[in-house]
Amino acid sequence: MNLEQQIKQAMQQVAELSDCQLIEPITVDTLLLESGLDSLGYAMLVAQLEEDLGYDPFSELAIETYPSTFAEFLSVYQRCASKQ
Repeated sequence: MNLEQQIKQAMQQVAELSDCQLIEPITVDTLLLESGLDSLGYAMLVAQLEEDLGYDPFSELAIETYPSTFAEFLSVYQRCASKQ
C-alpha cells in the first residue's frame, strides 16, 4: 500500500471513530476543511498516522503553515518519509 492509500485509509478509520462522514472521493484538490473531518479528527488522524508510519512530520519538519488541501497534506508526509 502506498502512502496516499495509507493516509486515505487512516482518514476513513478516524471518520468512523469520530462519527464523521468523509466526502467521496478524496482527491488531491480536496480541501481538508471540506473533507468531513473536523479539527479533532485531524488531530486523531495525525496521531493514527504516527502510530502507523512511525513518524509525525508536524513535529519533525519546520512547517510554516498547515496544509489546506489533501495534496499538501500528502506532500508533508512524503517529505518526511524521504528523510526517514
